Amino acid sequence: MGTEKESKSNFFGIHTKKKDYIIRRCTTDDLEGVIEVNERELPEDYPYFFYKSILDNYSDSFLVACERDNLEKIIGYVMWRIERTPSINSLKLVNKGHLVSIAVSEAWRRKGIATALLKKSMPEIKKQDISEYVLEVRVSNYPAINLYKRLGYKIQTIKKAYYRDGENAYYMVRKTKI
Repeated sequence: MGTEKESKSNFFGIHTKKKDYIIRRCTTDDLEGVIEVNERELPEDYPYFFYKSILDNYSDSFLVACERDNLEKIIGYVMWRIERTPSINSLKLVNKGHLVSIAVSEAWRRKGIATALLKKSMPEIKKQDISEYVLEVRVSNYPAINLYKRLGYKIQTIKKAYYRDGENAYYMVRKTKI
């Protein structure tokens, strides 16, 4: 007898023949592929246990994109976590869905994969009773900034020297519709 998580479908939506990729929930077996995409495409690297912790705690919103003809070939991913922070308007704590990381292999960019990953993962993390989605993005990453703006995110502030190399980050926020 399996747990509820084990019985859930791993795949999202209807996938037409036009798309040469699919999006599904990440599994433990996918983590090495996720790490490969991260290390190849992003300057920020995380240890294996970090990915495993995100998967263990937020598996419904940790999604991967893979080749339609090779479901083990990870070409992109998105992962979220929940942060409890003080509300600006009161003394109570609120949940925020924090986009930890998203990446798509260079050869697979400009096909809507990052947009699809976000659109499919955001409703999943929203189920955790969040008041808003938040993220940091390099101020020089214009394609990502434009994607987030198209999805309703707004720049709230700049985090000075946020990244290890000293680059600033925009802190972007999107309110959930309650």
